[in-house]
Amino acid sequence: TGEKEPKVKDKSNKILIPVDFSNYSMKACEFAFNLAKTENAEVILLHVYFTPIYASSLPYGDVFNYQIGDEESVKTIIQKVHSDLNALSEKIKEKVTSGEFPNVKYSCILREGIPEEEILRYAKEQRPMVIIMGTRGKNQKDIDLIGSVTAEVIDRSRTAVLAIPENTPFKQFSEAKRIAFITNFDQRDLIAFEAFFNTWKSFHFSVSLIHLTDSKDTWNEIKLAGIKEYFHKQYPGLEIHYDVVMNDNLLKGLDQYIKDNHIDIITLTSYKRNIFARLFNPSIARKMIFHSDTPLLVINS
Repeated sequence: TGEKEPKVKDKSNKILIPVDFSNYSMKACEFAFNLAKTENAEVILLHVYFTPIYASSLPYGDVFNYQIGDEESVKTIIQKVHSDLNALSEKIKEKVTSGEFPNVKYSCILREGIPEEEILRYAKEQRPMVIIMGTRGKNQKDIDLIGSVTAEVIDRSRTAVLAIPENTPFKQFSEAKRIAFITNFDQRDLIAFEAFFNTWKSFHFSVSLIHLTDSKDTWNEIKLAGIKEYFHKQYPGLEIHYDVVMNDNLLKGLDQYIKDNHIDIITLTSYKRNIFARLFNPSIARKMIFHSDTPLLVINS
């Protein structure tokens, strides 16, 4: 008999949380711990620190003079990172002891490098079921700083990413009652939706399928009827709403839609993020994603 081909490592039962010792990291931890309890998973807290080494960019003659100071500063950075991570670990222990967080297996990992690169590398090696990242959410002045690492990870990750704003009004996935799925109903979206549904089907929620369209002509009743029939057959027990949002008022329209329909989580496929880049100035797109208090789930397709 022929040898079986080695199986590609499938998703592990790990939930990855990149942490940076901020309040919004703690919100992501809360979500991750609750999810780990439901899914019988393990939480990995990953902190990536960056040590600037100046010596390599200096002219040769100066290098020696700078090295001692350099080593000192790197040592200081590493000491600080260790103490920050210990403090975070203690804080989590307290929350587990007090019952605020469920008691699940978790570990802390430190890596040196550029945060988004190391997060992506770790995700590629370990294949976690989801990456959960905290974001500051709206009402922050430093727009440009918001979520730049999160945005980069969302852009390039092959693992689903759940971005949780600091002021998200709920604490766990099971509290999400209505999820909006932004879609063009193309093949990739339907496959991604199936993966999404299979991953989260232990939770109970209704879904709003939001179709983005450039004009009223491109989307007609016949297409919509076909789509409704398809979803009704595929997901007989799922409550589904169908809506069309025009591109020209997408930012305003989507925001309003979320409020009016009490949407708890916005979901889109990873290649769909290009819609934002194509439709608007990317900084507006980023603003839309990170200046909302609604969590964003980006699934790979």
